[in-house]
Amino acid sequence: MAVKILRLSGVIGAIGVGKTTIYQWIKDGAFPAPVRLGVRSVGWRAADIDAWLEAREQVTRASNAGV
Repeated sequence: MAVKILRLSGVIGAIGVGKTTIYQWIKDGAFPAPVRLGVRSVGWRAADIDAWLEAREQVTRASNAGV
């Protein structure tokens, strides 16, 4: 099975926040770190982004259930 890699623009499109926010979340340990693709190139595993989104949805559902 091939690993799908998302570039920054794909990640921004998938989660709807900007570059600065993504890199701040990475620094804070709240978002998956990118994988190095080359000397000046990084990307994110699509599965990591999907898992992160699912975890965020579960947190949202859990906090809404307590309302």
